[in-house]
Amino acid sequence: MTGDIRKHLEISPFVPFTVRTADGREYAVPTIDHIYLPPTGGRVVISDDEGVVVVLPGLLISGLVHASASDKGKNGG
Repeated sequence: MTGDIRKHLEISPFVPFTVRTADGREYAVPTIDHIYLPPTGGRVVISDDEGVVVVLPGLLISGLVHASASDKGKNGG
């Protein structure tokens, strides 16, 4: 899954997305500055605007949700 995140980060211009974990939690990535992938690829580091940082093991990430897709779901579309 970290490979999928790397591919998504190469999209230009950047498209915001959410990282979903196996336990159903979601972590928003509104800009490229909010995420870091170490070169080894085993973890994903996500920060929010308040400085809260989460380090997610790559094996616990179950998917990515593009901002436009999550917006559709919230609006019933």
